[in-house]
Amino acid sequence: MQPLSSKELNYLTDCMKNEDLLVKECATAASHASSPDVQQLLTQAAQTHMQHYNQLLQTLQQHVGLAPGAAQGTLH
Repeated sequence: MQPLSSKELNYLTDCMKNEDLLVKECATAASHASSPDVQQLLTQAAQTHMQHYNQLLQTLQQHVGLAPGAAQGTLH
């Protein structure tokens, strides 16, 4: 497996932050929605974003040990 660059790893972490925010926003909106249909839609959207987050996390975990600078702890 070819290591990802630091820039690519940073992009992954930024995407994870965005997906995490979307999960929280959808869950909050679902809890305030008065329509059961809207609640269901927003709950499904939150689940989809959580799946995206988990896929990104898995990719990051597979590559973080291979990245340049990983040993120095520069990937935060």
